[in-house]
Amino acid sequence: MPEGRAAGGRPPGSDERPEAPWGKAPLAELAILAGIVCLAIGIFGSHEALIGVGVGLAAVGGMEVAIREHFAGYRSHTTLLAGFVFVVVVGVLFYVAGLVLAYALPIGAVCFAIAFYLARRAFQRASGGLSFRIGGMRG
Repeated sequence: MPEGRAAGGRPPGSDERPEAPWGKAPLAELAILAGIVCLAIGIFGSHEALIGVGVGLAAVGGMEVAIREHFAGYRSHTTLLAGFVFVVVVGVLFYVAGLVLAYALPIGAVCFAIAFYLARRAFQRASGGLSFRIGGMRG
């Protein structure tokens, strides 16, 4: 790795948002907008399925941006990523596996802790050793 560069190939102090793999097309933003529109139609038209579709679309768009920024070392989204793992694990255990919520929550908490640790380490590698980066603050 060249000197003065973070693991992601960018200079450590670079404030450029990482580019999406598909280029300049705003797919994440369009997914979020479509999710908001589906939510509005679902809420005001009493369509429960559209509410779920809207939440799903907005979540996919937001998570894509968070994953791209986090693993490029641009901005840490450790808690968001670990929280997403928690929600998915608890949801699968409760709704799919039929596990009692009192058992699903602690398992989800353990998965959250593991995901938090792994995501934090991944950000530290990608950012050149920083543990967090919020706007102009570096830590």
